[in-house]
Amino acid sequence: MIQEAGRLGSPDQRAVLLAAGLADLAVSTLGSALGGVRQLLRRSDAAELAAEAERELTARGRLVLDRHAAVPPAHLEVLARHALARRASDGA
Repeated sequence: MIQEAGRLGSPDQRAVLLAAGLADLAVSTLGSALGGVRQLLRRSDAAELAAEAERELTARGRLVLDRHAAVPPAHLEVLARHALARRASDGA
């Protein structure tokens, strides 16, 4: 999904890139906020809780991007697989 400099993709691609950018900004902001919360709380498990929350949010962001950035299979490839499956079932 990487585009050449100055070249815009389809509206769907731009929407995904905007969403990914917003998610990255939110995670970065949350990471900074968690750093401040760590200093304020000074609990023995506060750093562990903050690190776990950051890991979980990062993993969630990866899942969202993977779900929306996945390229569907080519139409002709899908048709070819259906044809092979049909031949296999007719021959059996």
